[in-house]
Amino acid sequence: MSIDALKSAIPDFAKDVRLNLSSMASDESLTDQQKYGLFVACGIASRNAAVRDALIAEAAPKLSPAALAAAKSAAAIMGMNNVYYRFVHLAANKEYQTMPAKLRMNVIGNPGVDKIDFELWSLAVSAINGCGLCIDSHEEVLRKGEVSTATIQTAVRFAAIIASAAIALEAAESDTGASAAAA
Repeated sequence: MSIDALKSAIPDFAKDVRLNLSSMASDESLTDQQKYGLFVACGIASRNAAVRDALIAEAAPKLSPAALAAAKSAAAIMGMNNVYYRFVHLAANKEYQTMPAKLRMNVIGNPGVDKIDFELWSLAVSAINGCGLCIDSHEEVLRKGEVSTATIQTAVRFAAIIASAAIALEAAESDTGASAAAA
């Protein structure tokens, strides 16, 4: 499935999602590696197989093997870190903030691609996963790296669009299930 097939699978009640997918696909404000890495990392983070597969199929030919692996790594490592650091941030017992995480996360220090691109992907996945502590941390690294506010906003906008595509497809599946149950 390609991004065009994904757009055509989005139901009419989510026409805005289709339009946003189109604008995301034609965006030229990011480098190709940033853009297609976001497709991969956010597609995986959406936890929707159709979205994941379509975005990886779209991105894989446009990314080096190292960049494709790094985008997948960003999704995987943020899947772990976002759960842990969201807990640390939200728990009433602030003692957790003083304890070592004891989580391996070497890929953050050596992602195999430009550190800024990896941080951008990590930020977008953290936005999908709702980890404020990770969002703040990655945004700070990006700002220190002189990444523009517009670029950061674009990455998070991509995350929002990709997450909404997954939700629209799931809503359409629930309509199909409801129709079958009524028959």
